[in-house]
Amino acid sequence: MPQPHTLTVTTRGDNELLITRHFNAPRQMVFDAHTRPELIKRWMTGPENWTLPVCEIDLKEGGKGRYVWHNTENGADMGMTATYREIDIPHRIVHEEIFDEDWTGGGTEITTTFEEDGEGTRMEMVIRCKSKEARDMILKSPMSDGMEQGYARLDRQLAERKAA
Repeated sequence: MPQPHTLTVTTRGDNELLITRHFNAPRQMVFDAHTRPELIKRWMTGPENWTLPVCEIDLKEGGKGRYVWHNTENGADMGMTATYREIDIPHRIVHEEIFDEDWTGGGTEITTTFEEDGEGTRMEMVIRCKSKEARDMILKSPMSDGMEQGYARLDRQLAERKAA
């Protein structure tokens, strides 16, 4: 069985990030894990001491999403709202997102694709920022570490679901 790959983050152009990750699971299963709140709450919690108590998704064009992470150590909350622009189940999601305390200079547009690759699913996420400065700020943040911790949890959950 192929081993899961770690998250890779590269820059594209002046204002984009390309994030790739492989999952040892079928595309529909990986897509569901990214779009069903009851599954997302189990893995998209970020680093230690964070939870995701609010995860609401209206998965349709023009639909909204709401995420609120909570730090159990210091009580801080971090919220984000998404607006879905394009949904092609189980291939592609395009959405805009903005954090309550917007540190990205006006939000981002994110295109996520899920492709079967013969050994599982390859996910590509393109984050388009409003500026190079916003993109570079994201690169300097601990975002990729938190994402990889979440995806490692997702790997375990996908393996459990496949075994069931």
